Amino acid sequence: MGSTRATKSDTVKLVVLRELTTLVASQGLLRRAVLGAVSTRAHKMIVEENRHDRPLQVRRDVYDHLMALIRGIDRATEMGCVSKRVVRRIFDIFFGNILLRSTEDEDVVGSLGFTPPKFLLISPTGRCNLSCSDCYADSGPGDCAGLDFETFDRLLTEKHDLWGSHFTVISGGEPFLWRDGGRDLVDMAARHDDDLFMVYTNGTLIDDDTARRMAELGNVTPAISVEGFEEKTDARRGRGTHMKVLAAFANLRRHGVPFGVSATPTRDTWDIITSDEFVDFYFEEQCAVYGWLFQYMPVGRGHILESMVPPRERVEMLRRMRRHVRERQVFLADFWNSGPTSCGCIAAGRRGGYFHVDWNGDVTPCAFVPYSTDNINDIYARGGSLNDALGSPLFTRIREWQARYGFTQ
Repeated sequence: MGSTRATKSDTVKLVVLRELTTLVASQGLLRRAVLGAVSTRAHKMIVEENRHDRPLQVRRDVYDHLMALIRGIDRATEMGCVSKRVVRRIFDIFFGNILLRSTEDEDVVGSLGFTPPKFLLISPTGRCNLSCSDCYADSGPGDCAGLDFETFDRLLTEKHDLWGSHFTVISGGEPFLWRDGGRDLVDMAARHDDDLFMVYTNGTLIDDDTARRMAELGNVTPAISVEGFEEKTDARRGRGTHMKVLAAFANLRRHGVPFGVSATPTRDTWDIITSDEFVDFYFEEQCAVYGWLFQYMPVGRGHILESMVPPRERVEMLRRMRRHVRERQVFLADFWNSGPTSCGCIAAGRRGGYFHVDWNGDVTPCAFVPYSTDNINDIYARGGSLNDALGSPLFTRIREWQARYGFTQ
């Protein structure tokens, strides 16, 4: 779909894709040479071209994070933790479809009047096998609504057909609990095999068979929740959870599936989560490729304002995160501290951003902003599409605020 006119920038990106494919297959000195070539090309594409007229430091942050991600995949491949076939598949989807920014094709932009979001966050179920003390989604083992297969499938089809989007983030609840008609999340990923799925999960349900199925597909990467090490993880998530997480890591490594970690820094845990020991254990020993830090937000069950990371500590978190990314080339993104890298808030369907559809079908601007004026089931019942949710007055006003605040300045 969309415009087929190649640009100089597209050519550079395709060269990077070819070099990355070579990187996965190469060894020794050739591997280092190819990585150097990728670094040079990426620097030209991101820092020098300045396609979107961003400040220099923002461009450097984007470049540093991209290279940290590539180095993380390279490191895990070199250690034998991920399958070269799976990595080639992910590179093909990520750089061939996502990084080439198919959502900026002229017919897509023209039909909307603006560039659509890059991805969609879908929480297909609110159920969870754990019951964390301050879950942002208030999830638990009890009965909860869930999206039916047809609605879930239609969301993925529409974002692809209407926006040219090839990236989906899945959350919950616990996504691996979702079922409809005998079909599960991995079945859905198989149905949309040109989409890259990143799944936020507690990891406790990733057994050997689930890891094997993900490896066969090559388009699913789980981001597994931890709260530091065993003590803090079990304190928040239940005794024995950390051991189950380590077992999930082992299953994923056995089948070569790249995975990341997701952590929630609080007043009591930020120091551990941003420490060298945390990076050593999860990235060097356990072979995580990427990490997301979601600073505690007082929403959901049992929220406590005092659990938020204080301002002075947030500054120290920023210093540490930048050091891990730039000096150790470990991919860590910190909400809020990585705001400059994303050019600010990415909610409400902003260009390059996303919005959220939950298990009830409610459409919210962000997973941590649980306010909705639309429900996707109602939109579909009256003959609408994802574009109707995207064009809602609520989302439109938020995007106007984002533009005034600095995104388009």
